[in-house]
Amino acid sequence: MNKIEQRWIRVGLIGYGTAGRDVAEGILKGNAGECELTKVLVRDSYRYSENDLPEGILTDNVDDFFNAGHDVVIETAGHDAVRHYASKALSKDCDFMVVSVGAFCDQTLLDNTLQLARQHGKRVIIPSAAIAGLDRLSAATQGHVNNITLTTRKPVMAWRGTFAEESINLDSVTEPTLIFEGNARESSRLFPESVNVSAALSLAGIGFESTTVRVLVDPTIEKNIHEVSAQGLFGEVHIEVKNTPSPGNPKTGYIVAMSILSSLRNLSSPLVFS
Repeated sequence: MNKIEQRWIRVGLIGYGTAGRDVAEGILKGNAGECELTKVLVRDSYRYSENDLPEGILTDNVDDFFNAGHDVVIETAGHDAVRHYASKALSKDCDFMVVSVGAFCDQTLLDNTLQLARQHGKRVIIPSAAIAGLDRLSAATQGHVNNITLTTRKPVMAWRGTFAEESINLDSVTEPTLIFEGNARESSRLFPESVNVSAALSLAGIGFESTTVRVLVDPTIEKNIHEVSAQGLFGEVHIEVKNTPSPGNPKTGYIVAMSILSSLRNLSSPLVFS
């Protein structure tokens, strides 16, 4: 029997900020498996006159981007990009990979997006990004889960320009300080760039209202730290991850782009860890 030739996966990328650049670089270097970068959509292409992309890939024309024949579209551009382009991507028969998962705290957006994915036989893919253990928590929901708690601690520089500045003087804080405790739906609204991980945990686990989130400003650390605790029929799990912030954007860790590249590689790899 003749071997069926595997067509490379065509990838469209929305956003060319810190994570987007790292993802694009990884795809072009072959770190995403059998994938090719077809287009990168940005708001104003003139702002990126100097870039390392092959000619013709960068565009600010939405129609040009979505007519490029992508197999999967990756969002790295924030919550507005999820709201504007999730339906467009799925309607074009593309899988949609979401980094800004906090956008789905809008239940109507989540429901409409998943319904459209079902209609077109496509998937909404959520990479682990800044957290670990989504596979374990998703498996745990096959039985009863008592509780899931996320505690996020980030250094002062990661909180500048965010809601945290309304709760605390970042210039004078000297010890770990709790600035939020509540459920994941509310935390996703307050910290859209910094606590997307709470939304990912909620979707993988027991929902936005049932997932407890604690957020701290911590001047004693240099890395972003996420701690997840869960109990249920499956047993108990305690996970701590320490992510190195990207120099270009302290709200984003290196691991975000790495996770996206790993998810892309799984789409074409004969060996998949789940």
